[in-house]
Amino acid sequence: MIQYLCGFIRALKLPVFAGILLLACQRDPADAAAGRLLELTIVTANDAQHGYQVEVARSIEEQARGLMYRREMAADHGMIFPFSPPRRATFWMANTYLPLDMIFIAPGGTIESIIANAEPLTTTQRSSIGAVSAVLELNAGEAARIGAKAGDKVIYDLQDLQDTPEKGSNAPN
Repeated sequence: MIQYLCGFIRALKLPVFAGILLLACQRDPADAAAGRLLELTIVTANDAQHGYQVEVARSIEEQARGLMYRREMAADHGMIFPFSPPRRATFWMANTYLPLDMIFIAPGGTIESIIANAEPLTTTQRSSIGAVSAVLELNAGEAARIGAKAGDKVIYDLQDLQDTPEKGSNAPN
């Protein structure tokens, strides 16, 4: 219920009053991550393995919120947005302060495409090329740093991704 109220307040864009109320809507990143981290590995073309701890945005509400309002994220952390069934995903960066790399993961676990250095605080839509089973968000520049490219492998335990949203938006964040 509180999530819907917070969304309504954001939509109204009321100046001072809404700003005060929105403070109550913001979550503590440590609370969000507690007990919800998933081990994920990207294997690049030269067989180098790069490990990450990622939050799993399982519910439609978690996917809609994504990394909004976060001011920092550890270098080896990120967030994954699983989709069941796979679908075309469209993301934007409204209320997201961190520049991010968006890695679109095809069914089968390969990188479909990468949007590098997505500009924060914009509503520019960024989409996968086709249907994807997940989207991984990492700090901007991370994909280039490790040399990640389309076709590289992303490995994570699918058992930890049960109860993914079946309906709803493609997780704007």
